[in-house]
Amino acid sequence: MPAPMDHPASLLSPLPGLPALETPLAREGHVFVQGATMRGLLEAAGGLADWDRFAASWSDLALDSHMADGGRYRRRRHAVYAAAATGPIQRQPHQPHYQSLDYNRLNGGIARWFEPILPETGGACLDTLLGFCRDLFGRLSPQVARWHIEAHQFRIEARNDEAGQPTPEGVHRDGVDWVLVLLVRRHNIASGVTTIHRPDGSALGSFTLTAPCDATLIDDNRVYHGVTAVQPLDPAQPAHRDVLVLTFRREA
Repeated sequence: MPAPMDHPASLLSPLPGLPALETPLAREGHVFVQGATMRGLLEAAGGLADWDRFAASWSDLALDSHMADGGRYRRRRHAVYAAAATGPIQRQPHQPHYQSLDYNRLNGGIARWFEPILPETGGACLDTLLGFCRDLFGRLSPQVARWHIEAHQFRIEARNDEAGQPTPEGVHRDGVDWVLVLLVRRHNIASGVTTIHRPDGSALGSFTLTAPCDATLIDDNRVYHGVTAVQPLDPAQPAHRDVLVLTFRREA
């Protein structure tokens, strides 16, 4: 399993501010941030006072019934938000998630309805994450007046008879402008290596999200990403990988 990459797009220490994240994102199109560093940034941006409740909400996700590969390894909830460059970030009426087949060869081309993120999951953590990303991505895209934001809670389960696929569509782009992937928890799993690629498929680096708040931020217009399958360490015990994915797309 590759270790976190020794690469200009890794931020391990010391604790950076937004400009320190901005530089590698603008230069490389992606950045890996270790959990302790990311947590410090988020605490400074608004706090994570309800982290335990936030993380526990991943135990109440619904099975993803749209898996064209027939897999039953993914659970999720979904919500949509709208935000201007400043001011409140507002949750929108529940709506489907859509990706064209250009971006998702496995599950794209249809409107996929998922169970909504529960109201009680919103709070300090989600508010802080949404605001932090809006501010960072806004610095990198100052011309954007308004964002369409989608939040995805994912639990990828692994069993002895079925590996869990965090990105069953393979190495891909999401069809947005910016992406945050934040690890909430890993339990009893091996692998789950994130790989970053140029559009021609050549590798830019790899790393593994292992600790709570380990994160990667991605310029989806410039790089592709994928995650290898996860397997249980102890097949007799539950095994899962919980992540929050936030995508930001400029509104026309």
